[in-house]
Amino acid sequence: MSTTDQGLDDGTNPDADWKQVQDSPEFRQLRHRLRSFVFPMTVLFLAWYLVYVLLADYAHGFMSTKLAGNFNVGLLIGLLQFVSTFVITGLYVRYANRKLDPVADQIRTKIEGDAA
Repeated sequence: MSTTDQGLDDGTNPDADWKQVQDSPEFRQLRHRLRSFVFPMTVLFLAWYLVYVLLADYAHGFMSTKLAGNFNVGLLIGLLQFVSTFVITGLYVRYANRKLDPVADQIRTKIEGDAA
């Protein structure tokens, strides 16, 4: 059994410690910042994907418009789906480095400082 299952050797209750961290203003701020990025970006990406699927299903003429050789609008939008995934990943990493990691480090330092 781990120390988290049976309590710490010093008699403290680790569940109470984590509950205290979860209720802290810093953790609430971290959760708010994460959600304020993730939820809108998820909605945006799913809407973008839904537009692609709907165009592929109902706008055959538009999607089959040739751009160069056998390369058509459908292929372009399909490839842009991959590009947008990488762009969103890059934006998230940048956002996390600037807005999430400093708060997470602050919480970690507070927890580890209290444990020492």
